Formats: sequence, C-alpha cells, structure tokens
Amino acid sequence: MNKYFGNKTFNFMVLSVAIPIMLQNLVTTSVSLVDSLMVGQLGDAAIGGVAAVNRFFMIMNFGTFGVVNAAGIFIAQYFGAKNEERMKESFRFSIWGAYVIILPFFLIALFFPREILHFFTQDEILIETGALYLRYACYTFLPLGCSIAVSCAMRCIGEAKIPLFISVISVLTNTFFNYCLIFGHFGFPCLGVVGAALATLIARLLELLLLLTALKIGDFPFKSKITQLHHIPFSLIKQITYKAAPLCLNEILWSAGNAMILKLYGTRGSHVLSGYAITTTTTDIFFTLFSGMAVATTVMVSQPLGANQLEKAKENGYHMIGFSISVAVMFAVLMFGMSFIVPYLYSSASSDVLLVAQKMIHVQALCFILYTINTQNYFIVRAGGDTKSTLIMDSCFMWVCNIPLLAIIAYFTQIDIFLMYLIGQSCELFKMILSTSLLRKEKWVVNLTS
Repeated sequence: MNKYFGNKTFNFMVLSVAIPIMLQNLVTTSVSLVDSLMVGQLGDAAIGGVAAVNRFFMIMNFGTFGVVNAAGIFIAQYFGAKNEERMKESFRFSIWGAYVIILPFFLIALFFPREILHFFTQDEILIETGALYLRYACYTFLPLGCSIAVSCAMRCIGEAKIPLFISVISVLTNTFFNYCLIFGHFGFPCLGVVGAALATLIARLLELLLLLTALKIGDFPFKSKITQLHHIPFSLIKQITYKAAPLCLNEILWSAGNAMILKLYGTRGSHVLSGYAITTTTTDIFFTLFSGMAVATTVMVSQPLGANQLEKAKENGYHMIGFSISVAVMFAVLMFGMSFIVPYLYSSASSDVLLVAQKMIHVQALCFILYTINTQNYFIVRAGGDTKSTLIMDSCFMWVCNIPLLAIIAYFTQIDIFLMYLIGQSCELFKMILSTSLLRKEKWVVNLTS
C-alpha cells in the first residue's frame, strides 16, 4: 500500500498544480449553480429544457477536450523534453482539432434544435423551451474551441493561474448578464432562457479575448503566429491523431452515453429530467476534484515520461491514486450534507423534482470514492498515451454494461427511479476492477517524444 501514498513534498507539488484548477472549476460550477437557480425561477420546463440542451453541449465539449487533451499529452511531454518547436506544432494541432469537432455540432444545433430536444423528451413544453435556448446558445461554441486549446496548453506546462483568473472574470460576467437579461434588470430586456444564452455568449467572447491577450503578452514556449498555424508536419499529425482518435472517440461516446442514460431516466417522467438537472449542477461542485487531478496527473506523469524518467513517472502515477482517494473521502461527506440544502433553494420547483434531486445526490455521495478511483486510473493511463485502454475502461464499459442494463430496467420493468439510479451507479464497482487491471499492465509507461 505504501506505493499509493507519496511524501509531503509530492503532496505539496500536486496541490500547487491542482488547487488553482479546482478553484477555477469551483468558481465556474458555483456560478453555474447560481445560473441554474436563476433559470429555475422560470419553472420546471426551463430547468428540464436547459438540462437536455446541456447534455448535447456535453457531447461536443468532451469531444473537443478529447482532441485537445491528446495534443496536451504531447505538449507536456515535449515540455519535459525541452523541445519548443514540437510544442508549437502540437498546439497548432489542438486548435485545428478543436474546430473539426465543434463545427458539425454548431451546424446541427443551429438548424435542428427541436430534433435534438425530441431525443430526450416528448414533452412539448420542454422541447419548445430547450429549442429556444439552443438557437442562441449554439453561438457560444465558436469562441469556446480556441479558449479550450489555449487554456489546456497553459496548464500542460504548469501555468494554471492565468486560466483561473480569466475564468473568474468570465463566470462573473456570465452571472451579471444572466441577472440582467433573464429578469430584465438595470434597463435590460427581460428575455428568459434566451437571456441566459446571450449572457453565456458574452462571457465566452470576453474569455477568449483575455486568453489571447495573455498569450500574446506572456512568454509561453508553445505560442505560435497566426500565419504559422498550418505549419504542422504530417508525421506529427499522424502521431497525435493516432493517440487522439481513441481519446476523442471515447469522450464523444462517453458523453453521448450520458445523454442516452438521461433519456432512459426520463422514461420515469419529465420531473426526473428536472431533478437530474439540479443533481448535476449541485454535484459538479465536488467533481471539480477531478479537473484538478487531471492536470496534476499530466504534470506529474507526462512530464517525467517526456524527460525519460520512467520509474519516477510510474511512482508518481500510483501516488496520485492514494492522494485522490484521501481527498475524495472528505468530498463525499460534504456532498451528502449538501443534499439537504441545495435542492431546496429551487423554490419554484415541484416537490417531486426536489425529491428526485436529493435522492440522486445521496447515491452519488455513496459512490464518490468509486468515481474517484476510476477517474484517476483513467488520467494516469491517458498521461502515458495509452488511449486504447482509456476507451475500453470508460465509454466501452458504459455502452456494454451501464446502458444495456438501464435500458432493460427502463423498458421492461416498473422499477422506480430511485432504485433504477442506484443500480446504474453501482456499475462503477465493476468498472473499478476493469480500470485497475488495465492500469497495472503499465502500458502507459511510455516516452512519446523519443
């Protein structure tokens, strides 16, 4: 067991990288909670409609992160190898790759918003509300791609403070304009869910502007001139694409799987969609742990691999598991406590919606340590570029195990939503066995720069 727990120096290094990322995502998710509370004042239909749209957003976001994170593995390893030219080329790839994913989603959302909502629900009120929101919110995709690429590259070389600072400004901007445009304060028009979409667009544009300004001013070894964005050797494109394809496919399948699971839960009534939305908004505060661990793992594992310090990288990887479990215990207790507070802040939500949210949060709190082990195993394997194993342990497991099981329960039984949700989440135990076995094969202990 000693190999799973690092010393004080190691823990301090992890915290120095992880805490700024966790704070950034904590700010983002906390403001998302406030935004959700604002939208929640518009009623159950607004909560459910926006939640369904966010499932579609998630597919695009995770697909984009798949490409960008694959390039980020190379940026981190080339940073460890002190190869600046390859870092620049990897960064250029991440920008192009982000928009290869984003543009199809943008066009689908722009021209087929109602069809997207029909996938999740047959409730016409939810469809109309969600489609109205999506018609405007889809424009936020366009600045997002470049922002994700720049932020990821900064984090991969250990610079987390600048994305944190800019993210704080962005989310505060989003909150302010949500307050103004949803409810019509300070002389702004009262636009409801359309106001929420426009507020997000304003915040995304500001975020991109600030990131590009910081990139231009700062001394970042990966930054590139616009005129050189197309300068990427075919050999590197091939190499990153080989790693990116399974990772991107995994992220898209995983987020699409979550959308399918939401549809299956929705068979138990439209109130479940709204309750699920409150659940995810609340528990996302605690899942900020994973964002911090993701970047810390990239720094603590990918950089030593790039410097050809394979034993150190392997040791750091196992230490990351013990560290994340220690923090997860505290987060699980706090999450359980929040279940008695946050759902009831949605004063306009029905009692059925609030009960669904509370019970789902209870289940997530009980399973949080399992989530943490599985996610940390995933980050370690990904840091070494073993993207085939990430595909197997993550989305393949979801589509082979979780979804068929829930589909049988949804369409062939009368099991209520609470037991159905518990059964679905308990699959994480079997996933832990699979992910741990793939981790211990140590195919991820590879220097990609050699």
